[in-house]
Amino acid sequence: MLRKIAAIAWKDAIIRFSSLTEILFFLVLPIVFTLILGGASLGGGDSAIALPIINEDGSELSAELIAALDNLEALEVSVLAREEAEAVFADEEAPALLSIPAGFGAALLAGETAEITLQKAPNNNDAEAVDQAVSTAVGTVTQALMAANNSVETAEQIQPFASETARRSYFSAGLEMARTRIGEAPKRILLTRPAEGAATEAFDLAAHQSAGQLITWVFIPLLGVSGLLAFERTQGTLRRVLVTPTSKATFLLGTLTGQYVAGLVQMALLVGFGILVIGVNWGQSPLALAVMLVSFGLASVALGTMLATFVKTDSQANSISVMAGMLMALLGGCWFPLELFPEGVRTAVRILPTTWAMEGLTGLVLRGQGLVDILPNAAVLVGFAVVFLAVGVWRFRYE
Repeated sequence: MLRKIAAIAWKDAIIRFSSLTEILFFLVLPIVFTLILGGASLGGGDSAIALPIINEDGSELSAELIAALDNLEALEVSVLAREEAEAVFADEEAPALLSIPAGFGAALLAGETAEITLQKAPNNNDAEAVDQAVSTAVGTVTQALMAANNSVETAEQIQPFASETARRSYFSAGLEMARTRIGEAPKRILLTRPAEGAATEAFDLAAHQSAGQLITWVFIPLLGVSGLLAFERTQGTLRRVLVTPTSKATFLLGTLTGQYVAGLVQMALLVGFGILVIGVNWGQSPLALAVMLVSFGLASVALGTMLATFVKTDSQANSISVMAGMLMALLGGCWFPLELFPEGVRTAVRILPTTWAMEGLTGLVLRGQGLVDILPNAAVLVGFAVVFLAVGVWRFRYE
């Protein structure tokens, strides 16, 4: 019996992977969609946004502005000669270019309007982030200057200065005092970080999409077992099984085993890609991850078996598998977090196996859960598998 099961599984694997399209669904599309939707960078981790700066002023205030920008973790600041900076921006190696003209510091100290130029690449999110960062840095630098200028104007309204020297001296003293007071200002936001290794629910887009795309692109091919069974039925293969010693149970077990093993291999490859290439942490419990993947695979291949009993042709089965797989993955939170859906939708999609699979996997990769935490999800998926398989076997026909 085991030899028959292995032979049937091997035959189905040859049929399945005889098409290049299957390779596309098996590995290429999951990787491409994970990278695109997850915003992941190869090698893992986020890189700072490059910002070349042309500093033609050379004053203390321009240096202070550059230092304020350099202190921002999101930016990688470099002060370059004009020709070099413009070449970097023109070659699209940086999304923006900041120019600080001569006289910038002198204008600020004189209480006049000082202009800087920020060139931004069109339709670029990083460029908009640089714009916000520059505005923040400018506000930091000019805050003390504004306070000093306001103090000079107020003093002049009370009593005019005896000379320009006295006015400048008052301004310098006010600027120094403002900088001191700003530096001593109490912090109104307290930033705390969890202890090393502590569980956190911080959202990680790359991790979410790694789990979601795994479910999507494993679910669709396993639903496609319906197309394989429909093909066998229309080609008359199942009728010929009747005249052999092979039982219906042996045939079904061989077909489902081959597809199920292929699904497990696909999941292992996608998990490995997530870990090694984009740096996704697939949880602290390999056993919990294995339980989730095994139970999800069972539910998926069982649903494909049940679907095969409702379709007439393999082309019909393949079309329904793709459409149903995409829709159930979307509603199950594989493409977008379920928190973005209305409450009624979140309740309704509890009837989908993709919802329970995504909840369990995100519990592992985003919330640091363990085996005990995901057992309810795995149990529901196994329950789905039992129901789907029972209906599929009951309705199974050779013709």
